[in-house]
Formats: sequence, structure tokens, C-alpha cells
Amino acid sequence: MMGQEERYLKPEGRTGDSVALYTAITSAGVLFLFTWIIVLNNDPMSMGWFALHPTLQTLAILSFVVGILTLQPTSQPKTKAAGLQRHQLAMIIGLPSVTVGTLSIVWNKLLHESKHFTTWHGIFGIISLAWLVAQFALGAGSVWFDGALFGGGLKAKQLWKYHRLSGYVLLPLVLITTNFGGAWSNWAVGHSAYGVRFIAFTLAPLVLLASLYIRIRPSKMKFF
Repeated sequence: MMGQEERYLKPEGRTGDSVALYTAITSAGVLFLFTWIIVLNNDPMSMGWFALHPTLQTLAILSFVVGILTLQPTSQPKTKAAGLQRHQLAMIIGLPSVTVGTLSIVWNKLLHESKHFTTWHGIFGIISLAWLVAQFALGAGSVWFDGALFGGGLKAKQLWKYHRLSGYVLLPLVLITTNFGGAWSNWAVGHSAYGVRFIAFTLAPLVLLASLYIRIRPSKMKFF
């Protein structure tokens, strides 16, 4: 029989949450798959280290999106704990992917003696990476070892809302960076059709962001 406590648990889902969930996952999947198809259809072995850049960056974005989505509706102890585990797993996949993806393009430029950070894609990219590292440190530090890095217990938990808000602000920056590279870079323009680039790097990110924002719970970010 259902326990007294479970019987009165507040439902986590809201109208439209499921549609927004599947729409967000589909949009992230389109971004990921189209990127990999473009790279694989253009002789990735001839690209050298560059081939790792778009593929690993979009793998990271997919991981980050899944990590965000899995925590959005949670409000009950059991689902929050399970969601946190999935969130951490997604971040553990995403951060190394985006780091290696960034290092691959840096190394590729060094090999070809090309200048760094000469485009908005490059500038926004390095800002995004630095922010991601700080975001990961804040999230991990507030959870691992009972948040000992930030004083533990409730002191550490009070940082969660800032971590959450930071993630929601950071995601558009990451997607704008992706748009600059995927839709407008010289390589992308020369190796893929405009329609493909529009769907993958403009339309999909916009739909993804809208779907993910629809699922935001403002009650989890009370600052006053």
C-alpha cells in the first residue's frame, strides 16, 4: 500500500512538459547527428585533428542537454537523487568531450601555424569553455563529499540555485557559438548545403532552447 507520505507528494509534471522534453531531445539529436554526418561525409581522415572538434563539441552539447533535462522536473527526494546521478554522469561525459574537442582545434591551428581567436566563434568558444569549467567546479564542489568545498550541508546546497541559473545563461552562449561555427564558418559553408546548416545550427538550437526553457521551474531559483 502506498505510504502516507507518498500519497500526498506533489506531482512533478506540468502540462506540456513531456512534449517539451521530447522536442528538446530531438533538437539536440538533430544538431548532433547532422554534425557527425557532415564530418563523416567529407573524408574525416583528411581533416586531421579538426575532425574531432565539431564531433566532440556536439557530443558534449547533447550530454549537457540531457543532464539539464533530467533534473528539471524533479522535486521529490527519490527522483531528485536519481536525477542528480544522471546529471553527474552526463557532465562527466560532456566536460571531457568539450575539452578534448577544444584542444583538438587548438592543436590543429598550431600545426598549421594559424592564428587563434580571430572569429566570434573562437572568442565565444573559449569564453564558453572557461565558464563550463567554472560551472562544473561549482556544481561538483557543492555536491561531492557533502559539499565540503563550500562548507558542507545547507551552505553548499544554497549554491545550487546559482549553479542552475548559471547553466541556463550559459547554454545560449554555447548554442550561439555552435551557430557561428556550424552555420557560418568557412569550412562549414564549403562542405555542407545552406539548408542543412540552417536546420542543424540555427533552427534546431532555437527549438532546443525554447523547449528547455519551457520546462524551467522558477521556484527552484528563489534568490529573495
